[in-house]
Amino acid sequence: MICSLIAILFFFLHSANMAAMNSDLGGLGGRPMNPQANPFGNALNGAAPGLIRTGLGVYGEKFLDSSSEFMQSNITQYLSDPQYYFQVNSQYVRNKLKVILFPFLHRGHWTRITEPVGGRLSYKPPVQDINAPDLYIPLMAFGTYIVVAGYALGALGRFTPEALTLQFSKGLLGWFLQVILIKGLLYSLGSGEAPLLDIVAYAGYGFAGTSLAMLARIFWSYLYYFIMPWFCLCTGVFLVKTMKRVLLGGPRSYERHPSRNHYFLLFLAVVQFPMLFWLGNISG
Repeated sequence: MICSLIAILFFFLHSANMAAMNSDLGGLGGRPMNPQANPFGNALNGAAPGLIRTGLGVYGEKFLDSSSEFMQSNITQYLSDPQYYFQVNSQYVRNKLKVILFPFLHRGHWTRITEPVGGRLSYKPPVQDINAPDLYIPLMAFGTYIVVAGYALGALGRFTPEALTLQFSKGLLGWFLQVILIKGLLYSLGSGEAPLLDIVAYAGYGFAGTSLAMLARIFWSYLYYFIMPWFCLCTGVFLVKTMKRVLLGGPRSYERHPSRNHYFLLFLAVVQFPMLFWLGNISG
């Protein structure tokens, strides 16, 4: 669009320049031309600035309108409504934790429920749909992760503000890496359209199982090595089921390369083992 604007501006300036040169040079022999003999030059001289202003105005309005629509659509698409992710109640939290920690026992569907709002379909909030992503559980699980880490550091006699800060930074880094991993997976499979806060929510659910495994280690260190693999497996299964739902929610290239995409989803599940074990390791 910017290139088109420059081209039109160049065209009008060139036309005005040529008209001015014709009117100044005149005929053969260098004699000045009669102004009446070149009505087109005079017309162009008078019309060019008006045409430039009109062209710039029209393309400026189109450019601003399209930019505004682009920004609005992308803000809605990638940030969505933050309040949506906190519409939860105690029943939702209990049922969602069951799905995250024991996905094999989930007998219902994995598809989100839609409803017509303002002439278009919109997803129901978490309080009305167990499959909707929320930020309440990830944030509470992350807070629990930090508290349990601090308690574990104290039990080991290694608690310092610096050690707790290091564990906090590790948790944030792990969350960020999960977001990048899920976003990259969706992009490679031809679906980069999931809202950013949805991906942040999915990436944060792993802290629920990690916190429980760390808490179990405080009471019996060997129990950690039995519980953590289970939660790694459950988190991987939950993410694979969820990502399949996101990918199959519309026309995607997922259906064109099923074998390759299954490998990508398997990689997402397998990477949960080193990721969650790394997050569960107490630094200090």
